[in-house]
Amino acid sequence: MINATEQQEREFLAQIREKLTLAIRRIDDAVKQFSNELREKKQYIHEHQSGMDEADMVAADQSINRMALTGEAAVARKRKLIKMGQSPYFGRVDFITQDDQRSMIYIGIFSFTDERQRMNLIYDWRAPISSLFYDFELGEASYATPRGKIQGNIALKRQYKIKNGHMEFMIENDVNIHDDILQKELARSSDDKMKNIVATIQRDQNAVIRNESAQVMVIQGVAGSGKTSIALHRIAFLLYRFRETISAKDILIISPNQVFADYISNVLPELGEEYIPEMGMEELASELLQKKYQFQTFFDQVSSLLEENDPAFIERLRFKSSIDFLSKLNQYLIHVENNYFTCTDLVVGKTVVSSRFLLGRFKAYHRVPILKRFALVVKEVQDYVKAATSHKLTGPEKAKIWEAVPRMIKFNTILDFYRDFYDWIGKPEFFKIDPRQTLEYADVFAVIYVQLRLEGSTTFTHVKHLLVDEMQDYTPIQYEVLSRLFLCRKTILGDVSQTVNPYSASSAETIERVFPQADVVRLYRSYRSTVEITAFAQRILPNPKIIPMERHGQQPLIAGFSSRKEEIEAVKQQIKTFQKSPYQSLGIICKTLRQATDTFEALKASGVHLLTADSVAFEEGVIITTAHLAKGLEFDEVVVPFASADNYKTEVEKQMLYIACTRAMHRLKVTYSGDLTDFLSVKKNT
Repeated sequence: MINATEQQEREFLAQIREKLTLAIRRIDDAVKQFSNELREKKQYIHEHQSGMDEADMVAADQSINRMALTGEAAVARKRKLIKMGQSPYFGRVDFITQDDQRSMIYIGIFSFTDERQRMNLIYDWRAPISSLFYDFELGEASYATPRGKIQGNIALKRQYKIKNGHMEFMIENDVNIHDDILQKELARSSDDKMKNIVATIQRDQNAVIRNESAQVMVIQGVAGSGKTSIALHRIAFLLYRFRETISAKDILIISPNQVFADYISNVLPELGEEYIPEMGMEELASELLQKKYQFQTFFDQVSSLLEENDPAFIERLRFKSSIDFLSKLNQYLIHVENNYFTCTDLVVGKTVVSSRFLLGRFKAYHRVPILKRFALVVKEVQDYVKAATSHKLTGPEKAKIWEAVPRMIKFNTILDFYRDFYDWIGKPEFFKIDPRQTLEYADVFAVIYVQLRLEGSTTFTHVKHLLVDEMQDYTPIQYEVLSRLFLCRKTILGDVSQTVNPYSASSAETIERVFPQADVVRLYRSYRSTVEITAFAQRILPNPKIIPMERHGQQPLIAGFSSRKEEIEAVKQQIKTFQKSPYQSLGIICKTLRQATDTFEALKASGVHLLTADSVAFEEGVIITTAHLAKGLEFDEVVVPFASADNYKTEVEKQMLYIACTRAMHRLKVTYSGDLTDFLSVKKNT
């Protein structure tokens, strides 16, 4: 039975939907009018262009462009209104100001104004007044405006679930209103795209999203803390707050792979924002190196760690992923500056250009990258000789100067300098490159850094905000490169516990060494998994600070089998059980790509997909993949096969097991044959 209050709310919803329908009709009429006027304008120009001068033609073109832009804006607004018709708002706050004025503030993804009454009916979730909903319960409250803080009291607070234009439920005046809605949302099935969280943003998340002042924001959050979603909502907020100076094309997302980029691609469009450019670190590296060198990918690096476990390789990784490595590289570059330009007197015709003059001119350009100074020094030498001889230089004389000056530097290529660095620090064995000039991944951004320091580089000035996800997988040298290329504000996020390479993991503290001005936020509440799954994952990597959301479910299962064949059969049965369940996604998460591929071949069935480093989309159904590629994704159910003591024994493998288990939202099953890995041994954790 619907009570009187709920009946009033349903009537209000009906009124809003009616007003939205009328607004859409008005836009349709306006678009039709724009279209007719545009057609008439073009027809007029076609018929009268012979009698129009240049100024008339320019004015006509400008008029057409204005009309086209107005029409495009109207179409975009119509799309928003149609989307609002599905779910116009999700919250309401009744706010009483200090002068006793009461306002009913309905909050949705977009704002909606009754233009005839000139009254705001629904406020955008990013509007300053909407922070009342996120930051306060009943009682004293305030929100910031350009004119200052508005104080008052919240007298009523409601939250709604509206789907396809119909109210499914309403919760009122509960201190735990957010938790109630959150529980309902978390209990839902996942699908192939990350969703917006505007209806369930928590107070601590809201503070991160609405932070306008941070030049660099570092978000270190535990698995399932919603850090990626928070970062995307932060971008949406900044686009709203600074819409006069920044647009979607001015933002760049550094994402770990194409599948992850596809998975998060829905969030910003759902929030009414346009597509935001994204690229991977390796794509950036290729662009910067101009394809001069082949290089190992990060995925290949991790695969090598899992399959070979070479101590020398690990030692190289540890060193090149450290702050000490960056410090020594900087010291080396200062050494190059002071010692590697060796001058001798230069004789041009009958003129002697002294080594002292050459060194002085080289040092005078200390603000110019070393390998860019030669043209400037050559010009100075030419002017010197010209002044000394009072005649123009001949072709051979110019050629001699151009040949002699660059030879005075010890090396001419970036790779030679980089190789020499390891001789300089007494570790020549730390630089490995195969005959095809293929760099190890740990060397890629170090080479780029040397290139930036010695040759210089144009910065990405068109980027006004950089978002870097999976921060733990990037090293100090990579962050130093980003700091030099992108002079804009940055949002950097990740979880050091979810690194796929523990020998090169960056924590918030490490990143602060590169960005000392960073605002660091730590998120310990986990929303993704049930309490039982979170506790299970803690057996692998304990974190006493993690706070699981109070949502309960089945205990994770560990099932042992006498052979790999039996184990595969059990996974087949799990797939059949899943396909009859209400859940949408099942992740079968293996340690390596080889294991994932073999499992895919053994399980081949309708609705079963293999996700590899070459995949470009995340699909619903059954996904077989690696822990590395599953990072950042989530599934209703997860099966982690082959969790034996032989398969999971190193530090890298421990990280992979943790990542695999923390992908599960509702159900988790771990299978093994032989002996169970020590990382899940009860004895080990008691």
